[in-house]
Amino acid sequence: MINLTIDNISIQAQEGDTILSAVREAGIYIPTLCQDDNFPPHGSCGLCIVEASSKLLRACATPVAQGMTIFTASSRVIAARRGLLELTLSAHTGDCKAPCQLACPAQTDCQGYIALVREGRFNEAYRLMLEAHPFPGSIARVCPRPCEAKCRRGVHDEPINIAGIKRIAVEIALSNMHKESGSNPAPYIPKLEPSTGRSIAIVGGGPAGLTAAYFLRRAGHDVSVYERMPKMGGLLRYGIPEYRLPKAVLDAELNLLTQIGIRFHNEITLGDTHHSPVKTVSLSSLQEQYDAVIIAIGASISRPMNIPGEDLPGVIGGIGFLRDVALRTIVKMSGHIVIIGGSNTAIDTARTALRLGASSVTVAYRRTREEMPAEPEEILEAEEEGVEFKFLLAPTEITANNSQANGIRMQKMTLGEPDASGRRSPRPIPGQEEWLKADTIIAAIGQAVAHDGLEILDKSWSAIAADPATFQTNQPGVFAIGDATGQSAYAIEAIGHGRKVAAYVHSAPCNTLPQILLKDEKSPSDFTHIPKAKREIPYKKEAPKGFEETHQSLTASQAASEASRCLSCGCGDYSKCKLIPMVNQYNAKPAKYNKNPKHPINTDNPLFIYDPNKCILCGLCIKACAQNKSVLTMANRGLKTIVVPHPQDNCVQCGNCMAICPVGARASR
Repeated sequence: MINLTIDNISIQAQEGDTILSAVREAGIYIPTLCQDDNFPPHGSCGLCIVEASSKLLRACATPVAQGMTIFTASSRVIAARRGLLELTLSAHTGDCKAPCQLACPAQTDCQGYIALVREGRFNEAYRLMLEAHPFPGSIARVCPRPCEAKCRRGVHDEPINIAGIKRIAVEIALSNMHKESGSNPAPYIPKLEPSTGRSIAIVGGGPAGLTAAYFLRRAGHDVSVYERMPKMGGLLRYGIPEYRLPKAVLDAELNLLTQIGIRFHNEITLGDTHHSPVKTVSLSSLQEQYDAVIIAIGASISRPMNIPGEDLPGVIGGIGFLRDVALRTIVKMSGHIVIIGGSNTAIDTARTALRLGASSVTVAYRRTREEMPAEPEEILEAEEEGVEFKFLLAPTEITANNSQANGIRMQKMTLGEPDASGRRSPRPIPGQEEWLKADTIIAAIGQAVAHDGLEILDKSWSAIAADPATFQTNQPGVFAIGDATGQSAYAIEAIGHGRKVAAYVHSAPCNTLPQILLKDEKSPSDFTHIPKAKREIPYKKEAPKGFEETHQSLTASQAASEASRCLSCGCGDYSKCKLIPMVNQYNAKPAKYNKNPKHPINTDNPLFIYDPNKCILCGLCIKACAQNKSVLTMANRGLKTIVVPHPQDNCVQCGNCMAICPVGARASR
């Protein structure tokens, strides 16, 4: 037996063993990309390097020796591995994850479910969507679609209609599953982990809080959600009109949350439990009762305009107006309505007022149309429905007749230099005003957080102060997410918070370093070989009535056609990649060295696609191929070296080369 010391641990090894085999026998991890137990050592990657007698040695190719002292993680070894990984990365290009997925705050695997839709596998596509969040049907209708803004197909012609594909896939999948399961309100239940014995309270039943509840329950925790409104949904129910998001869609998704065992407690507010006419719960009592508390109360108060006359009858807030319409407290409008603001809430308010019978609706905004934060499509549809827009006007005073608001005085503005938001700042034009007649004035200039019952939490301006990475507040075990923190503006961003805080509360990771991912840059010249194809869009309903949904879904054939336009930018083998975990472990910099020249992607083999730009020349595919036919070999020299089949290619399509590739250079079709 050979006696040696590895990382100050005395072990014994067989004569003829390599350092790598001895180290692994001792249960010590050493990284390697080119080693496989079925083949002799090759040593091409060099990552198994260790330090012995002040020398750096390749563990896979160095036999053990009597009395050898080995260090597997010395500072020299770590620096050498980092350098080798950075050299390896210079020969490995592409995208670990597709740009659409990286752009999504919830990290939805758009490429994955689009591929499943392309194959007609709608049920599987829906299940994959549920790995990102529990509201795919709702979000498909209301999301601002940051995924589509980053879609590579847009460089070539038009972005993929990702939201449209998602919407119809959910509808078809749920229809299929209901047929299979009968009357079950939630026809598919994702896997739940065994109980952890921990209990979590979530205050706020909107998209942020409910997403956190969903993932924490799936992780095995007992979860209770407290909500002040009669039903769950938050912004999705009380802030987005029925014509954009039918509440039947939301209710179907809420059924899933109750089916997996999340407890809902409605019409309970935070506050003093002794002096309140409504049912309340205090933050301190929740801290005593639960292992963790997540505050996800959103921003439910309309910001004031801070102008004279704002307290007159006939002046209301935008988010409050939408909430009252959802509660059917307001069922009819009349006369002239003026809405102040340029957000999506302002547009929703305007279109809702028209549907309730207003004779005219005007949206006044202090900047121009180009600076409006509302979605351009929503603005255009509002115009088509009859909403009038007036730009470069800022409110200064609300006028009255018999103590009732009858109009609003507006200061005419011009645009100056860009402000912190990047938009040009509006400036008043001295002496120039305009008066707008109004029976009702609705302020939709932003929302604030209600602080009732949260006095012990630190604030940042009007929002709850929370760490952007961990969502921890100044109170141990109390977290804050979503609009309540001022760190999200859309439902999908709040959902992203919910998913992240659930992961943190579940495992409380110490390492919050950002994950290193490879990202490729593309230009129109990269897509010249792809025929251009128009984006599939749903047929628009003609003159929708009342609160009937304004847009139809794509058809199944349209969805399949649109899915076929996807370029599949992300690596299909990312989840199995051996390189990227090592890159993150050793903090290697992908941009340390210039990338090698790009090679054309080989699509000749019917079994797989070979991307030589991902290949790291480990040689494993050549060895695996030799077990059957010895078709593969290396060609060229230096930076131009690639793996190629012999000219007399007799590939038997065994798939060995594809299965053994550590970096996804050979991906199945």
